[in-house]
Amino acid sequence: MKSPKAPEDEKLRLAKLRSLRLLDTGYDVCFDRLTRLTARIFEVPICVIGFVDEDRQWFKSCMGLEISEVARSVSFCGHTITCPDILIVEDTLEDERFIDNPMVANEPHIRFYAGCPLTLDQRKLGTLCIADHSPRSLDQRQIEILKDLASLVEQQLAATLLATKDGLTGLENRRGFVALAQQSLQLCTRQGFPVSLLYLDLDHFKTINDLHGPEEGNRVLIAFADLIKDVCRDSDVVARLGGDEFVVLLINSTREQSETVIHRIKDALVHDNRLSGKNNDIDFSYGITSYQPERHETIAELLADGDALMREIKRLRCEESDSGDVPAAAGSSWSGFAHRDTTTG
Repeated sequence: MKSPKAPEDEKLRLAKLRSLRLLDTGYDVCFDRLTRLTARIFEVPICVIGFVDEDRQWFKSCMGLEISEVARSVSFCGHTITCPDILIVEDTLEDERFIDNPMVANEPHIRFYAGCPLTLDQRKLGTLCIADHSPRSLDQRQIEILKDLASLVEQQLAATLLATKDGLTGLENRRGFVALAQQSLQLCTRQGFPVSLLYLDLDHFKTINDLHGPEEGNRVLIAFADLIKDVCRDSDVVARLGGDEFVVLLINSTREQSETVIHRIKDALVHDNRLSGKNNDIDFSYGITSYQPERHETIAELLADGDALMREIKRLRCEESDSGDVPAAAGSSWSGFAHRDTTTG
């Protein structure tokens, strides 16, 4: 048996794969429909839509197998993503790469395999593959059909990626944030890393749209999003939840370290010329919520606490504004207002 080699673009390929937020996710009717259709067309007992991760092949949709992943070292699809085209193995017992593969020698006793790479943005992320317990071959018409079916899977992958992105700023949207942040939260929990959630809200944003129009409002949102990305680390998860609300999940970050990030954002806002122009009298409010494993079982619960905290901060600010007792920071250009922590419950 020969273990598959890594493609030359392995690092970029893995980065693209993980940007889909599909690994270790649950049932998806769209992908399952395609595996059923493929199995029916080719009359095979096994059909898989699988993604080749760093050390495993994980099955997003699988027919005919009772497992959800295999080691990359024994995966057929690990070989497929290094091929320029479809990989067809008519008889595994006559191919030195697979003759003693455990999936050939033992259950499910694969004798025939055909896999078509799934490519997104020129990166081969996984395969649509079929397998049988007996040797067989594919003619040219069948090869083209398998390619067409793989193209349908690729279209679904592209739609999945778009569904997790905010169309205006390019940040994660709420769906993308929840999926990616949940994975990060689980990792930090296992490692015992501190996690903080920043909730940012632009003040008086409606006034920008009313006075200068939505085009100027969009320009401000895009510039603010770019600035947050520049300040934060690649490991942090930055998202626009909608409107003028942004969140950042800070990985391995205490509350004090999170305050440092806020100060960097405020400093960048003052000096960044992308935000110069018609709007120089806007503030942003923020809240910092510390992750507590006993309180936040999911990212949705942490997000809910952050949202509640921000609403309270906005309410207090409105009350202080109405009473004339407005904090000095509130009158400054692009300044933060306040933060509170939930560590006391």
